[in-house]
Amino acid sequence: MNWITNYVRPRINSIFSRREMPENLWTKCDSCGTMLFHREVTDNLGVCTNCTHHMNITPRARFTALFDGGIFSEIDVPEPTQDPLHFRDQKKYPDRLRAAQRATGEKEAMLVAAGEIGRTPVVCAAQDFSFMAGSMGMYVGNAIIKAAQEAKRLKRPLILFSAAGGARMQEGILSLMQMPRTTVAIQMLREAGLPYIVVLTHPTTGGVTASYAMLGDVQIAEPNALICFAGPRVIEQTIREKLPEGFQRAEYLLEHGMLDRVTDRRQMREELTTIVRMLTGMPPAVQGDLPPPEPLPDTAIPDDK
Repeated sequence: MNWITNYVRPRINSIFSRREMPENLWTKCDSCGTMLFHREVTDNLGVCTNCTHHMNITPRARFTALFDGGIFSEIDVPEPTQDPLHFRDQKKYPDRLRAAQRATGEKEAMLVAAGEIGRTPVVCAAQDFSFMAGSMGMYVGNAIIKAAQEAKRLKRPLILFSAAGGARMQEGILSLMQMPRTTVAIQMLREAGLPYIVVLTHPTTGGVTASYAMLGDVQIAEPNALICFAGPRVIEQTIREKLPEGFQRAEYLLEHGMLDRVTDRRQMREELTTIVRMLTGMPPAVQGDLPPPEPLPDTAIPDDK
């Protein structure tokens, strides 16, 4: 009985028992509600295969898809003073920061990196909306300034991907001071004759829109991205009127001259390569590599005479 109890019965139970499905295998589209397999979403760069809705992706995932071979070097950002106002709401500000760091695995809401896109050297900065809604604080300001300084030092264009709910209220006026600081950094690039390209992703709102996110030499947006200072709900409550369909969305802003392009994320790499090379006076990118020529045989050339 010991052999049956200790070996046979557990073996039978393990074969026929119901196995639990991991919770992270499926992702629900925020727009159409379709359940998508996680590998399908990853391979499609976070774009819904049913309705082409562009979901939020992390800066590292974006850079991996953007840079040649997914290879990039991260640029260190100067650390600002932690919790200068000793702010507390329902939680202490340092506790909120630590919770966001554990949830995202990132130090802060912006990542700065250097690498090549289509063999074109660039510096990139991207906001992480999953880190406290990508809010603009002193670290984000330092990151943009550092990105601009590195772009100037390396003589490379700067590409910025914005995604933010606005300024970070836990840093008060210090967060609002990042608006003029980043504006000066962008002006430094202009004086150096270096292109500054902004890709606005969903959502880009508040003080971010009122500063560095709308100062690009070329303004690109992902489809249906919300781009605004005050949100549509606030505006409707203020003016007490119904807003037009698609108001403050990327396509609406393109029609009214606020944007230059609305580009699908899956074509963004080729689009950025073309624009950067055009602005820097480089020849068009090579779309494919030809194999090296066959070596000539080491034989003497016959004399016809």
